[in-house]
This record gives sequence, structure tokens and C-alpha cells, in this order.
Amino acid sequence: MNFKESLYLLRTLGIALWVILAVILFGTGAIIASFLDSRGNWPHIVARWWAKSILLVSRTKVKVRGLENIDPSKPYIFMPNHSSNFDIPVLLGHLPVQFRWLAKAELFKFPLFGYAMKRAGYISIDRSNRKSAFESLDQAAAAIRNGRSVLIFPEGTRSRDNRIQEFKKGGFVLAIKAGVPIVPVILHGTWQIMAKTGITIRPGDVLLEILQPIDTTAYPLNQKERLMDDLRQRMIEVYEAGKAAGR
Repeated sequence: MNFKESLYLLRTLGIALWVILAVILFGTGAIIASFLDSRGNWPHIVARWWAKSILLVSRTKVKVRGLENIDPSKPYIFMPNHSSNFDIPVLLGHLPVQFRWLAKAELFKFPLFGYAMKRAGYISIDRSNRKSAFESLDQAAAAIRNGRSVLIFPEGTRSRDNRIQEFKKGGFVLAIKAGVPIVPVILHGTWQIMAKTGITIRPGDVLLEILQPIDTTAYPLNQKERLMDDLRQRMIEVYEAGKAAGR
């Protein structure tokens, strides 16, 4: 390991310590806020500041493009690509709408942070239990129809090769059941900051690109695979174009 890599590693350790402290501080704040706001909006604002603090200490600068494509007063299902641990802070910190996560059950097991997620109205999906997973999708569809936006990583997990992976079906079943538009979101640059296969965090610039919504009412439930393919192809085109442009 050369000197520069050693500095990155030391810097990463410092950021990791801040993340642990921030989870305790902001997680406590989110729990307190959840008792004061039954809709979960205040905990989301606390989580936004948690995310921005992580981006600040890691020297991650974020630019947002495409805000004109969404109306903050309407519910959507946001679907971003997923290539880095930094995708979550970027989305929380800079997607300027109230949304709830549809996330794997394991995330809710983290002390304090997981409890704060539950209190804020985030929705747990237990992929090891098919019945539980479909019940969670029904709950999420009802919440969306009542005006609450949800964010889902359609790939299910982070990419190992900086390419958009195959999509999971659950989010598309949810989108068709809820009958609200899917908003594709492309995160450019998070892979370079911290790849799934890496252990160091590097400073860098991120572009959060919001694409035009896709009308899910044009897709019956038996055509969810076509919806998946249409969305994935669109996201691949934009993401690969970004890489070619050096983003």
C-alpha cells in the first residue's frame, strides 16, 4: 500500500467513526421526532441532516439535475441504481421530497437506527419469507395510494462491477398495484467514492439525475417484466452515457 492509499485508509477510519457517532446522535433525534410527528416527516428531515453530515465529512459534493420532472405534492416510486454505500446518504441528503424506504429487513436490526426507521414509517421487506414479502408490498401500496412516496433499489443490492444489474420483481408489482408513476433516478459518481468491492472512501463529485416518470397504468400486472425491461434499458442508457462523459 502506497502513501496515498494509506492516507485514504486513515481518512476512511475517521469517517467511519463519525458515522457511528452520527447514527447515535441523529438516530436518537429521529426517534424523538417520531413521537412528535406521527406522519414521519420530521424523522425524515433529521435523517436528511444525518446524511448531509456524512457527505460533508467525506468531502462528497452533490449536484441535482431534473427536479422539473417531479411534483413534490404527488406520490411516486423512486427507483435509483445502486453501486455504493454512499447512494443512501446522497439520496437522503439531496432528493428534496418526503419519501420512505422499502428496505430489506436486515437494516431494521441495527440498534437505534433500525428503531428510528420503523418509527419514521419505513417499510421492511423480509425476502426470506415470501408471504411476509407480499404482505409488505400490499402495505406499501396502500401507503402510496394515501400520498406517500417510496424509494426502492430495483437491483436489490449494490453492483459489484459498476454496471446496472438485473432487477427484482417486487418493486414493479408494487408500482402497478399502487398505480403511481415510477421515477428513475441515476446516481453518477458514487462508485468512485466507495465501490462495493473497496474499503476506502475517496472525495468526489456526484450527480443525482432525476429522469422523467414512467406511467405504470399503461402496464397490467401480467406485463411487469415489460415494465422492468423498459425501465432498466432507460437507466442503462443514461448511466453508461454518464460514464462515457466522465461522470
